[in-house]
Amino acid sequence: MLHRKVSTTMNFIVPAGYTPDINLKETQIAIKIVKDFFQKELTKQLNLTRVSAPLFVTPESGLNDNLNGVERPVQFDVLEMHSDVQVVHSLAKWKRLALKRYGFGPGSGIYTDMNAIRRDEDLDNLHSVYVDQWDWEKVITTQLRNITYLQDTVKAIVGALKRTQDQACRQFPILNRVIPEKITFLTTQQLEDRYPELTPKEREDAACKEHGLVFLMQIGDKLRSGRPHDGRAPDYDDWSLNGDILVWYPLLNRAVEISSMGIRVDEKALKEQLAKANCESRAELPFHKMLLEGQLPLTMGGGIGQSRICMLMLNKVHIGEVQAAVWSNEMIDACEARGVHLL
Repeated sequence: MLHRKVSTTMNFIVPAGYTPDINLKETQIAIKIVKDFFQKELTKQLNLTRVSAPLFVTPESGLNDNLNGVERPVQFDVLEMHSDVQVVHSLAKWKRLALKRYGFGPGSGIYTDMNAIRRDEDLDNLHSVYVDQWDWEKVITTQLRNITYLQDTVKAIVGALKRTQDQACRQFPILNRVIPEKITFLTTQQLEDRYPELTPKEREDAACKEHGLVFLMQIGDKLRSGRPHDGRAPDYDDWSLNGDILVWYPLLNRAVEISSMGIRVDEKALKEQLAKANCESRAELPFHKMLLEGQLPLTMGGGIGQSRICMLMLNKVHIGEVQAAVWSNEMIDACEARGVHLL
């Protein structure tokens, strides 16, 4: 059942002549095929164990993530506790703590279904208030905190994506493949140097249109222009060892981010990034204290959008075609008028 709400703005496009390749029932079947197959491949490629994860955490724990640094968490009180909790934005810090608690060693890790509510999201073809992704994290050694290992891990994830795409196309031959064979590695500074007149989003579109599949590295720190390519919270990714997997999506004529990931901060990187972000007070939070005191393992990890993957592999134009969520009356009516079937 669609949930309506009133809105005065809408950012939504449908390409001319769009018709879904598979119907609503086939879509639900295909979603399960894609999700089941990919998580098996991800587990195998990265040596991960599935775990249960929280939907909410306490604000004072410091475990919630600030993402770009401005999004407001959903917060509510729990009667029995006489205190507030927050719905998670992501699980980057929680996963690192879990790896310590569960006793995982180098080369192994965890993954989980991460569900979140992002109340400040601008809703469009790709963005919903509801977030569903695979969150993963694994323990690494000091020697593996480098660009080469980061890129090797990206290649392993892309391999899992391509095999999942193959499986979806075997089941539904009408589907077109969208994940290219080759991935190109670029830094945010290279994009700024190449396209100085474009906005960061326009640079991503230009690079992906040229290369098809891009891992855009080093997101969060200021570029030579004095501005960052995009915001990143200072206390989970090492800004020099992170990135986004972006794919060119012809149906929408734009780049689509399907994963954000990175090698996580060590003690040195955390101190430096907290200072750059003017967030040094966070060093007093329990999680941050443990990290600064060397009590947490070195890790890398990320999130992979479940609905984004399904949307692309099933050749859909709106994330609401593969995910049940809430939309404005305006969005629902516009979709119905253009033959876009929201779940």
